[in-house]
Amino acid sequence: MPKMKTNSSAKKRFKLTGTGKIARKNAFMSHILTNMSTKRKRNLSQTSLVSEADLGNVKRMLCIGK
Repeated sequence: MPKMKTNSSAKKRFKLTGTGKIARKNAFMSHILTNMSTKRKRNLSQTSLVSEADLGNVKRMLCIGK
């Protein structure tokens, strides 16, 4: 039986934390940042966790678990 292949785009976008959760970057930080407040840009630059609804799909792309 062949091995499962990890999704190449997913391994660049997601990171596994020490406790087993999956971290991701926030959207809306690529361009046109002059209209955005400094507080909003600062909060968007931090990482956040993948929601429970998307967790199964992301784990399947990363070949984590069963």
